[in-house]
Amino acid sequence: MTTDVTTTASAPPDIGPIQRRTLRLLFSTQIIGGIGVTIGIAVGGLLAAEIAGTAVSGLVLSAAVVGGALLAIPVTRIITRHGRRPGLAFAYGVGAVGGALVVLAATSGSIPLLFLGMLMFGGGSAANLQARYAAVDLAAPDRRARQLSLIVWATTVGAVAAPNFAALADRAGGGLGLPPLSGPFAFSTVAFLLAAGVLLLLLRPDPLLTARRLAAARTGTDPATGPGGTGPAGAVAAEAGAATPVKLPAAPSAGRGAGLRAGWLVVRAQPAARLGVAAVAVGHLVMVAVMAMAPVHLRDHYPVEDVLPVVGLVLSLHIAGMYALAPVVGWLADRLGRRGVILGGVGMLLAACAVAGTAGHSTVRLAVGLVLLGLGWSATMVAGSTLLSESVPDAIRPHAQGLSDLLMGLAGALAGAVSGFVMQWAGYPVLSLLAAVAVAPLLALALRPVRPGAPDEEGRAKCG
Repeated sequence: MTTDVTTTASAPPDIGPIQRRTLRLLFSTQIIGGIGVTIGIAVGGLLAAEIAGTAVSGLVLSAAVVGGALLAIPVTRIITRHGRRPGLAFAYGVGAVGGALVVLAATSGSIPLLFLGMLMFGGGSAANLQARYAAVDLAAPDRRARQLSLIVWATTVGAVAAPNFAALADRAGGGLGLPPLSGPFAFSTVAFLLAAGVLLLLLRPDPLLTARRLAAARTGTDPATGPGGTGPAGAVAAEAGAATPVKLPAAPSAGRGAGLRAGWLVVRAQPAARLGVAAVAVGHLVMVAVMAMAPVHLRDHYPVEDVLPVVGLVLSLHIAGMYALAPVVGWLADRLGRRGVILGGVGMLLAACAVAGTAGHSTVRLAVGLVLLGLGWSATMVAGSTLLSESVPDAIRPHAQGLSDLLMGLAGALAGAVSGFVMQWAGYPVLSLLAAVAVAPLLALALRPVRPGAPDEEGRAKCG
């Protein structure tokens, strides 16, 4: 009996080996990509300060965040038309070009080239974020959150390992004649190219294309167009069911003319998808706002010579809260439901704002607040991403996922830009209070009564 993915519903392929292979590859490339992203960001502020001055260094780092968010648009188009493999490889490739441009900017002292390089360097982050969705394409419904969270957790390995390579990469770059602090970006370029190459060569069969073929075999439809040949609109209408009618304009295909607008139309029409997108975006906004100004808050209470070790310890505990327990969060989301974990994440975000905002001179209290902040982000990210992925049909799923990453990146960039002004004018307690207020819309969505018979409200049903 063949196990080709084009077999009919009467003889379904064994996707278990395909999914395990996919997870192993994604886990490996997440580590490589995580090292590439973190090693560059770790010295990016210092390099930007050397080239453009301290006042501009924050804007240079924000360029990487904005670049990662905007790259969600072309990456989504590639994934929709050709699958996860070329889309992820493209994002890593853009990040590699960005790293090379940053090295050229350090060599020439060009500020515009530095901004362009950091903008494209965000491709590494875009690839790392999109990879979590590839883990869900072929996952069993009762294991989706756990397998997505495993890929999120893999980022921790790269993030922890990266600082240990920064000094080595800088020395190696110096030996090659590169300017100080540019060596890590050359290392990032190599890491991104390696991740792209591994994915292009080994991520076969493509998980998204395989999932589409399986869905088409079950329903007897064209995987590119959906039921009736109407593209994403037809797929949504057929899969959403009468309980949640969705009216979308017909599109000629899932990969042509649909775009993020089609993803937005589906998300807007599906309550569960709206909750998933809001959980990811709001959780990220609150996390960035409170975390970004924590070092500035600590600087006001410690001498200059003592503040860096304290900042390093506090932020390390925060990062541990973000990633270390992601597999546990995924297990809870599979056992208790996505909505329950999102509500738990909302509670931790509110607790984090309260604890951190009232920490004052207490470093221990601030550290506890930032650990809670990381846990709240992890809960909203894992449960929200899983809920979104299973609340929209295969034909439109990449568009909805790309829309979510775009909104998440823009929310983080907005929070980072505004938090500095709030900190200067009103202080850390007011910033924490405003961050808590920003959680209110997500809380309202999560507490919205579930309409009887509505699919995917608890992440139990499967679309596509």
